[in-house]
Amino acid sequence: METFNPPEIGLDSFEQKREESRAVLAQCQRERKLTGCYDCDKVFECQTRSEYVNCVYRSMSKGAAGGFEF
Repeated sequence: METFNPPEIGLDSFEQKREESRAVLAQCQRERKLTGCYDCDKVFECQTRSEYVNCVYRSMSKGAAGGFEF
């Protein structure tokens, strides 16, 4: 199991949570011997992936609701 290494100093709480979520997602992919989520048959119903996507969004928007465009 991958251990979480603390992020670099200067990351805010949103970025730290994103990095923690990324580590969980990477572990899931390794356990399933996948190179990415789209190789998984549960890609659209996966809670791990959904949480990661949400963490990325919150990191980019810094928690502000609405108004963020990709």
